[in-house]
Amino acid sequence: MARKTAGGNAAFHNFHNDYVHIEDPNERRRLALAEIDKAPFGWYHIRAIVVAGIGFFTDAYDIFAINLVTAMLGVVYWQTASSKPGTIPTNSDTAIKVATSGGTVLGQVGFGALADILGRKRMYGLELIIIIFATLAQSLSAASPAMSIVGLIIFWRVLMGVGIGGDYPLSSIITSEFATTKWRGAMMGSVFAMQGIGQFVAAMIALIVTSGFKESLLSAKSASACDGVCQLAVDKMWRIIIGFGAVPGCIALYYRLTIPETPRYTFDVARDVEKAGEDTKAYIQGKAEGRPDEVRRVATIQYSEGRLDTPKASWGDFYAHFKQWKFGKVLLGTAGSWFFLDVAFYGLGLNNAIILQAIGFAKGNSMYKIFYNTAVGNLVLVCAGAIPGYWVTVALVDTVGRKPIQMMGFIMLTILFVIIGFAYHKLGEHGLLALYVLAQFFFNFGPNATTFIVPGECFPTRYRSTSHGISAASGKVGAIVAQTVFGPLRQRGAPPGSTDSPWLNHVMEIFALFMLCGCFTTLLIPETKRKTLEELAGEVEGTPNYDPGSHGAAWRAGSDEGSGTGSGEAVETKV
Repeated sequence: MARKTAGGNAAFHNFHNDYVHIEDPNERRRLALAEIDKAPFGWYHIRAIVVAGIGFFTDAYDIFAINLVTAMLGVVYWQTASSKPGTIPTNSDTAIKVATSGGTVLGQVGFGALADILGRKRMYGLELIIIIFATLAQSLSAASPAMSIVGLIIFWRVLMGVGIGGDYPLSSIITSEFATTKWRGAMMGSVFAMQGIGQFVAAMIALIVTSGFKESLLSAKSASACDGVCQLAVDKMWRIIIGFGAVPGCIALYYRLTIPETPRYTFDVARDVEKAGEDTKAYIQGKAEGRPDEVRRVATIQYSEGRLDTPKASWGDFYAHFKQWKFGKVLLGTAGSWFFLDVAFYGLGLNNAIILQAIGFAKGNSMYKIFYNTAVGNLVLVCAGAIPGYWVTVALVDTVGRKPIQMMGFIMLTILFVIIGFAYHKLGEHGLLALYVLAQFFFNFGPNATTFIVPGECFPTRYRSTSHGISAASGKVGAIVAQTVFGPLRQRGAPPGSTDSPWLNHVMEIFALFMLCGCFTTLLIPETKRKTLEELAGEVEGTPNYDPGSHGAAWRAGSDEGSGTGSGEAVETKV
């Protein structure tokens, strides 16, 4: 039997001692996880939100900043181009932006699987190191006779994308596994809402550096005339904007590297009952990790071997779990919903230039006014639709529920894209602006937030990170489709060299179809509101989702029959 530990007071209850006297490892696991699920919302929850949220802030900043920077790269590196001097070629612009999404797919799948194999703690922080390193490398890149700036930027953005991709499953599941059941959706939504803040800060930094180099930028009336001091100023500007993305990551790095392993992983995958109990206590008390007595820890591991109900992770178990329709359809629903969402979410960005023109921020009579208007215009768009949508989700996701919000969002977006597509030439600039803002709002008070939240809740601990990574990667594949297929498609029928988008209305109609498909994939996901992660994973007897086939009782019964024992006592097996 394990021994009681010292410590604990009114502020920091010693949860470990509440169940240390219980020998059954399954009961100890159940009680320990119940304490996490029922814990009152406290500063340790806020700390988890901030540590994970800063990563998403950095991700959004780095992704959004490149939209502001590519115009500056055109001024610096294409000033002597024979066609459109001072403007980056469309192919180069698209390649730089798609590079991030390509790397993100690799990171989401790779880090997602590794977090289930090696543990959340071992991987958390590594993805942030990659982001910091690649961000600084981008800001210090320069062209040479042997290497173009496009090639360098693409290389570093693919690497940065790997880090950004890793942040999706890790931040989601770590927040989920540490969260109280009552406010788990709000905690995960708050982490994801930092994307809006990241977009806002990227535009704000662009505005600040533009103001800082005002005198130099006023010396040129257009991009083709921006040389000398103007070109030097723009070269400094894009490096500062990109480089600043490493600052918040450096601040959060220490806290990520010192976060304890989630007790759910330690219980279910590492199968270390004693360590998981100590980590539960450490998390509540704000310590880096629990430090159990090593002799007692080894004895408990040996005693628990063959007695824990949760099955061990394996390819066979993975296949057996997801081949069941009631579980396989959930993965199909989360991955499909995220794919359909991101096609339209990233595709709507094709409208940005038109929307900025509608609010009077598309052009300027000098390079200063051009960059100033671009930054301010993006600030207006982010504040008008995106940020409010994120935080309305945070406020309502634990009361209204994930599935209703996602379904409502897809339905509203279907209607909005139908209006934009079929009435495009009758709307006028102000009508298009209103619909754009509404679309941004319902993206974020809708599927953009819930597609991040639900995959972090509805899968078993042993496959939660992998499944989230697969779902998120499906979304980024949708983003790549939007940028590489629908980007050129909107210019179908335009004269060579023109920036017109004669097919944009038809592209919006296609996006309406994607949003309608999202309504159907939403029907495949469960409602996760106010349910424990174990119930959602099918581990709680007496619930509709219960799966006796993946429960340890099934194989223990088989062992009893094979050994000829008729008792209910577990038979120890050595691996």
